[in-house]
Amino acid sequence: MAEKLKVYNPYDNSLIAELEQDTVSTVQAKLGVAGNGLIRLHGLNQLKRYEVLNKASDIVADNSEDFARTLVLEVGKTWREARNEVARCVNTLRLSAVEAVKLAGEEVPFSAASHPHKQGFYRRIPSGVVAAITPFNFPLNLAAHKICPAFAAGCSTVLKPASVAPLSGIKLVETMHEAGVPSEALQVVIGPGSSVGNALVESHIPRMVTFTGSKVVGEEITRHAGLKKLAMELGSNSAVVILADADLERAARRIRVGGYALAGQVCISTQRVYVEDKVFDKFLELLISEVKTLKPGDPLDEETELGPMIEVKEVERIVAWIDEAPCAERILEGKREGSLLGPWILTNVPEDARLIKQEAFAPVVVVNRVRDLDEAIQRVNATDYGLQGAVFTRDLRKAFQACNGIEAGGVLVNEIPTFRVDLMPYGGMKGSGLGREGPAYAVREMTEEKLYLFDLT
Repeated sequence: MAEKLKVYNPYDNSLIAELEQDTVSTVQAKLGVAGNGLIRLHGLNQLKRYEVLNKASDIVADNSEDFARTLVLEVGKTWREARNEVARCVNTLRLSAVEAVKLAGEEVPFSAASHPHKQGFYRRIPSGVVAAITPFNFPLNLAAHKICPAFAAGCSTVLKPASVAPLSGIKLVETMHEAGVPSEALQVVIGPGSSVGNALVESHIPRMVTFTGSKVVGEEITRHAGLKKLAMELGSNSAVVILADADLERAARRIRVGGYALAGQVCISTQRVYVEDKVFDKFLELLISEVKTLKPGDPLDEETELGPMIEVKEVERIVAWIDEAPCAERILEGKREGSLLGPWILTNVPEDARLIKQEAFAPVVVVNRVRDLDEAIQRVNATDYGLQGAVFTRDLRKAFQACNGIEAGGVLVNEIPTFRVDLMPYGGMKGSGLGREGPAYAVREMTEEKLYLFDLT
């Protein structure tokens, strides 16, 4: 009998659930069931898949407060953050429903290759079983970003949610079953990545692995997955460039959101800010004024704006990173209380510090000076990551220079890199990953072209 998985509230460490963990053998069994589930999905045409996804969307919307409360308890999200994630999940389901009916191939013009008597087309067919591994920070909507496009494409899925926050993903799977997804076509496995996750990735049954998590784990998956399609979102240390002509007040207000949402535990959290020298002092004053108004506390309190980090050890990690940069100037020091860490602002941080080079995943923002846009782009790019970046400027030429120069999957102008809506292509360059999410793009990743050719001579 496998050991029970205990799920704790990150704010007060109270036990909120105990779950049966899977073993390597049960993972293999569930993968086998998912293989059979592909056959069941053949009986669900595109219209039916559309209807099922819309029904699931309605169920989530009708139970939005219950889903939100689960997120508050297992992740430590504030009520506002939790409700926003539920609303996004509803949207992701609806967007996936649209993709289910849009799924199509196209004609191949063989006459253009001097074969006028041949005609044909390709269809997009499901890739097969999808192994989906999700993180703790958006356990509901990121599960939806994997499960729902897979179903829209006609693929079966085995979901492994994060061990520290599995409950909302499980609730979503139950909702999908209630809406009409065959149980064989959507399975859940529970347990640590070292055993359950490895068994899922190494099995020959999945045709694709879609993963959101750390770069270190992503690299391990690539070494063990074998001949499979991979979609990976591996985080970032997202940077914002503030030029002298920018709307500094708006930039400060937006970074108040982007740097500290979910206690900074967002893959596109605003971590690095590079400010043109001539407006550095003014911008820093504005940012301090904005961030000081954040209200840390119990996420169950409707007034709380900044909840806890997921575990105390993560607080200890980021405090150690801060201590490693003794020459950095601590402009705003966040108070620590258990897993709760108040907002930090630092400046004059060395560019080789872990606070710059690696993914902080904490309520910490570094603000450093730059001479001009050229230097800012060089500093933004001087890391292994490239998920999203941003620039604040009123100059269209400089905006395009930043968009062309910054090495990232997305560059946002007069907006923070933390901005994401669920229909856009989302994914990174360099160490930030492979492939793109967003239902339309995920469906493309989860299907394959199959050619049909007819010789009419």
